[in-house]
Amino acid sequence: MPPSYEKINYRIRPAKNVQRKMLVECVRRLTEFGGLETYQYVGFGSTYFSDFSLFHKALGINRMISIEKDIKNQGRFRFNRPFSCIKLAFGESNAVLPTLSWRSKAVLWLDYDSKLNSSVLTDIGHFCTYAVSGSIVIVTVEAKPDEEPEERVKRLRKAVGKLKVPTDITFTGLADWGTAAACRRIINNEIMERLSYRNGGVEESKQLLYKQLFNFRYSDGTKMVTVGGIIYEKGKEGIFQRCAFGKNLPFVCGGEEAFLIEAPNLTFKELHYLDSKLPTRVPPGGHSIPEEDVGRYARIYRYFPRFAEAEF
Repeated sequence: MPPSYEKINYRIRPAKNVQRKMLVECVRRLTEFGGLETYQYVGFGSTYFSDFSLFHKALGINRMISIEKDIKNQGRFRFNRPFSCIKLAFGESNAVLPTLSWRSKAVLWLDYDSKLNSSVLTDIGHFCTYAVSGSIVIVTVEAKPDEEPEERVKRLRKAVGKLKVPTDITFTGLADWGTAAACRRIINNEIMERLSYRNGGVEESKQLLYKQLFNFRYSDGTKMVTVGGIIYEKGKEGIFQRCAFGKNLPFVCGGEEAFLIEAPNLTFKELHYLDSKLPTRVPPGGHSIPEEDVGRYARIYRYFPRFAEAEF
C-alpha cells in the first residue's frame, strides 16, 4: 500500500488546514510557561511539512523533529524539508520517540492517518512518562465507525486492548461520531494513567496535571478526531490560568463536547460577501448562500483557507 502522502495532499485539506491554524493560535498562549523559542516541536511532517512550516513561521520554534516511518524514501523527505532547523528521524514512532530528549518543554503532535490502536497508546504513554511541565500533547486518529456494527466493540478492544475500552461502550454508541467520542476517552485515560504513575511519591506541588484543550472533529473524506491538552505541575496552576486558553478561543474544548470543523464550499464572491459582514451576525437575505453554510463559515472564518492556482 502506498504511503498516505502519495494519495492525499495534506496542504489543501480545508478542515485540516483550519485545525492546524487553531492549534497554532492556542499554542501561542504557552508564553506564560516560557518563550516559545525554548520549546521543541515533534510531529509527522510527511513530504509537505505543513504543520512544521506554520509552527516555525508563526511561533518561531526552531527546534523541530519530524518522525518519518517511510525509510525507503529518505531522500524525498530531505529534499522537501523546508527549513534546516527541522531534523529528520526515520523509523516507526514507537522506536523513535524513546530515542529523543524530553528534558525541555515540547509540543508533540501525533498526527496519525490510521485508527486508534495499542501502538498509538504506547507513543502517548512514552511521552507522558517523560514530558516536562508546560508541554502539550496532541493526538489525531481516524474515527470512522467500523462497517460491521456488531463487531465494533470487539475490534476496538482488539486494537487497543480489552482493558483500555470503557465497559459502558456499546456497538450502538460507536455509530456516527460515537467512535470519536470513544477515542477521546481512551486517549485521555491513557494520559491520566501515565501521569498517575509519575505522581506516586512526588510532593503535591510537583505532581503533574493534564487539562484537555482540544476535542476536534472533522471530515476531509473520512471522520477524524483530534484530542489533546497541556501537562503542567500542580504548583503552576496560576501560570496555567494566565494562559487563558479558553478566552476568545471558542474551539478550546475541555470536555466531552467537541468542536466540529465543517468547511463549506463557497465561491470567492460569497467569501468576500460574508467577510464584509463578519464578525457580527450575517443578516438573512441579500444573498443566496444556504444559512447552514453561513453558520459553518462564521465559526471558522478567521482560519478558513483560500486556495487558488498560482504559476511559479
